Amino acid sequence: MPYPIALALIASAAFATGAAAAGPLDQTECIAPAKPGGGFDLSCKLVQRGLLDGRFITTPMHLRYLPGGIGAVAYSSVISQSPPQPNAIVAFSGGSLLNLAQRKFGRHTEHDVRWLAAIGTDYGAVVVAQDSPYQTLADVMRAMKADPSKVALGAGGTIGSQDWMKAALLARAAGASPKRMRFVAFEGGGEAIRALEGGHIQVFSGDAAETLQQIQAGARLRILAVMSDQRLPGALSQVPTAREAGAAISWPIVRGFYLGPGVSDADYALWSDAFSRMLASPGFQQLRAERGLFPMALVGKELDRYVHAQIAQYRELVREFGLQTVP
Repeated sequence: MPYPIALALIASAAFATGAAAAGPLDQTECIAPAKPGGGFDLSCKLVQRGLLDGRFITTPMHLRYLPGGIGAVAYSSVISQSPPQPNAIVAFSGGSLLNLAQRKFGRHTEHDVRWLAAIGTDYGAVVVAQDSPYQTLADVMRAMKADPSKVALGAGGTIGSQDWMKAALLARAAGASPKRMRFVAFEGGGEAIRALEGGHIQVFSGDAAETLQQIQAGARLRILAVMSDQRLPGALSQVPTAREAGAAISWPIVRGFYLGPGVSDADYALWSDAFSRMLASPGFQQLRAERGLFPMALVGKELDRYVHAQIAQYRELVREFGLQTVP
């Protein structure tokens, strides 16, 4: 069965049991395009709590998990639904935008949904074991330039994933070919961190908040640099940015939501207003910090511009690194 047709059939079945027609802020539903656990689940649970605590909704938001096709099934679902579901929002991340740039969502593009709000972000990080001989990011870059095959980098995800992209950008900044770097793919960040502590890899191209939580839980790690434009607050305030350390790399990992294309302007405006007020509330900002996310608040047209600009940058990287896109 052709891939787009299969997605359409799955999408129709998925939404057959979806939320009943209601006002946009009644009987609300958040769709996580993955299995329970992980970033999409975190995003949905964060807004579930934030919207209810702030009384922007009156009943708890229902959570639904719709894994498949690295987010493609959920994306196709909201596009093909008829009639539109104005009370259902879908979580996305920077990884979703990278997948769109690589055409991993079939025939669908970034123009096919209504981008609603970004609620926070994480950033890429370059991490080593506590006893690593690499004391700075410059040490890692010198070693990679001398012989990239002798520096084992690892993270969750395969070639073309966010973590691979971060490693490839580091190799390029060091003056080495990304095609020559030694990258070990793991099922997730936790497995990669265990490999780092065990000496099976030398560098972890992971996420700042994820790594900080592991350190606070007892992992013997050091963050050499964060891939943000400015230093991060709190416990990471003393960690230099990659740019400060000699690599002009910025890699935000946005967390946000979109709506289906058939949602009316009036319903979209109601959702936008609710998210704008929630994001501005001190209560939500505390909830976001407790979950390890850094401030980022974009709603409506601001997010739409950000998404399109970010995907354009990702497409350029895909071309530069010679990654095969899905036709």
